[in-house]
Amino acid sequence: QAQVSESGGGLVQAGGSLRLSCTASGLTFNQYTMAWFRQGPGKEQEFVASHVHKDGSTYYADSVKGRFTISRDIAKNTVYLQMNNLKLEDAAVYYCNAVSDYNTFWGQGTQVTVSS
Repeated sequence: QAQVSESGGGLVQAGGSLRLSCTASGLTFNQYTMAWFRQGPGKEQEFVASHVHKDGSTYYADSVKGRFTISRDIAKNTVYLQMNNLKLEDAAVYYCNAVSDYNTFWGQGTQVTVSS
C-alpha cells in the first residue's frame, strides 16, 4: 500500500531552523512530484514548495522563498524541507504530497510550532 509519512516537526523559536522529512513507500518515487503544503490555525491549506520529478525543478510560495529549501534523496525515497529563519506565521501543520499522472497521496501531517 502506497503512503507518504512526514517527520521532523516540533517547537522552534522564531529565527530558528527545522528540517522536515517525508518518506514514501509502496510507490515509484522518481515518478512522483513531491510537494509540501501547510495549514495554519484558522487558515486554508496553502502550497509551500514542490520538487518536480521530471526535471528537478523546484517551486516555492512567495512567503517562503529564500528561507525554505526542498530537496529529494532518491536513494532514501525521501523529500526534505529545510526551513530557516522561521517566522511566527510559519506555524502550521505541514503535509507532504506525492502526485503523479495517475495518483496522489497525502501524509498525516507534522506540526511546526514557532515561538517568539
